[in-house]
Amino acid sequence: MKKLYKFLVSKLRARKLRRRNRSLMGDMGLTLVLAFFGLFSLFPLIFTVVNAFKPLSEIFIIPPKMTVENPTLNNFFDLATIVESFNVPLSRYIFNTGMITFLGTFGTVLLGSMAAFPLAKYTFPGSKAMSNIIVYALMFNASVTAIPNYLIMSRLGLIDTYWAVILPAVGSTLGLYLMKNFMVQIPDEMLEAAKIDGAGEFKIYWSVVMPLCKPAWITLVILSFQQMWGTTGGVFIYTEELKPVTYVLQQLVSGGISRTGVSSAISFIMLLVPVSVFVLSQSNVIETMATSGVKG
Repeated sequence: MKKLYKFLVSKLRARKLRRRNRSLMGDMGLTLVLAFFGLFSLFPLIFTVVNAFKPLSEIFIIPPKMTVENPTLNNFFDLATIVESFNVPLSRYIFNTGMITFLGTFGTVLLGSMAAFPLAKYTFPGSKAMSNIIVYALMFNASVTAIPNYLIMSRLGLIDTYWAVILPAVGSTLGLYLMKNFMVQIPDEMLEAAKIDGAGEFKIYWSVVMPLCKPAWITLVILSFQQMWGTTGGVFIYTEELKPVTYVLQQLVSGGISRTGVSSAISFIMLLVPVSVFVLSQSNVIETMATSGVKG
């Protein structure tokens, strides 16, 4: 019996060791695959940064190189020279972008979270139907709602104002969806305890729910910031003094092959701010995606 017991124990240990080795090899293989796709995804970012500091002679080399032999800042100097010739100061375009981005992001987070709170923590007639409509609305592309948005803004007399760009973005259902899915996971006992302590509904929302939903609303800030930062005003803004900086930079890019270096510098500048915001807040984004059911 002792020999049989030792034999069985040795077999079980050998099986566990094989499983551990297979698991280790599987983890290593998965890591290598993810590293490959990560580097592949990083290629456009590196290419954009490198091209911004290349002279024209290196930009047009085929096949393109991922290194700079003679780094230069001439592309940025050329951009500054062109900007100085504008009738409207560049600072005005930057102010327009900042105003649109701030108001759009703030409104999206505030209204999205306030609308998500009752949907997530209370049951009322039509709440389930509203939740389903929110999910269905995520399927509609922005181009589908472009004409209705324009007609509504026109009827409201908001065309050629900041609000024509801000209000459609604030009305997006993505923020509501993210916040609702995160708030659902907050224990009801915490809200009941706050009510017992005398807190009202707004106090519970602002002092209890919002701090617990920090990863969700930071993710929403990033998503909204990227959207508003890259807006050109489209068909909503016609006055030159109200146009955002993205529109102006796109006009410079369309100047032809002679402005390829300037175009590279513009791409670097427009990429720098959103990427910096994302890098500083990526841990909150990952937590939100893991808990809200949204796959990146």
